[in-house]
Amino acid sequence: MAESRNEVAFLSQGTECRGWLYQPAPPGPWPCVVMAHGFSATRHDGLHPYAERFQAAGMAALVFDYRHFGDSQGSPRQLIDIGRQQQDHQAALTYVRSLASIDDQRLALFGTSFSGGHVVCVAAREPEVRAVVAQCPFSDGLPSVVAANPANVVKGNLLGVAARLLSLVRLGPLYLPAVGYPGDFAVMTAPEARPGFDMLGHPGSPWRNQVAARIVLQAPWYRPVVQASRLNCPLLVCVCDNDQTAPPASAWELARRAPRGEIRRYPVGHFEIYQGLAFEQAVADQIEFLTRHLGLSRG
Repeated sequence: MAESRNEVAFLSQGTECRGWLYQPAPPGPWPCVVMAHGFSATRHDGLHPYAERFQAAGMAALVFDYRHFGDSQGSPRQLIDIGRQQQDHQAALTYVRSLASIDDQRLALFGTSFSGGHVVCVAAREPEVRAVVAQCPFSDGLPSVVAANPANVVKGNLLGVAARLLSLVRLGPLYLPAVGYPGDFAVMTAPEARPGFDMLGHPGSPWRNQVAARIVLQAPWYRPVVQASRLNCPLLVCVCDNDQTAPPASAWELARRAPRGEIRRYPVGHFEIYQGLAFEQAVADQIEFLTRHLGLSRG
């Protein structure tokens, strides 16, 4: 039987999340890497090449969409809620632990960009996770706000407050663009942002350039770097040195604070790591790290 990718579903707090389960050819059970994308992106947008490489190296991989996004259920749509997304990671771990084909003692988390912070926070609460990969991670909201366009910060917070007030009377949500060009009103407007999302987009992807505005009130106070010292498992932080979207200094600090932190650096921007030579280098480093810590044969 050849390697496979199957459509799967699991429940998170009673709402269905959709995913792809990649499995090597039998026999198993296999170690498994649980994966989800960053800010507003879906499973269709550039994660499958990583999962395919992990699969070829002898690991299963579950790539899923958060509630409210992509092919998963959840209303309202396009709602980024940090607590809910972390619950979705935990639900995904529970799901793969239930599968006979998966070795529930050899589980890892992979997060990229915004989810790179989530996986650190989840692993700090899940002592059975054996390894974590955080790629160009959102590590600390405070430096990200300082680096943002001040006018957008003010406008975004006003919109976020209005959205929160409307939600109290069950109205809304209010939305704003997830990404734009410099000078646009959007959450991400670094010069690399809009071209990067255009590059990640896959034909048929359900990605929408829209997020519920209430996230702008959460993100500045989201500090996964504070949780890094609580990690018992090894952490690999893949840092893009020219990152304009997630400040690389925060990612270095994430690796420094983790008791078993490792760091790999690449001379590229936030989105360049998903393609070309930077992707090849990063995924090779990730496979070597996961092979070491999930007990895979290097042969």
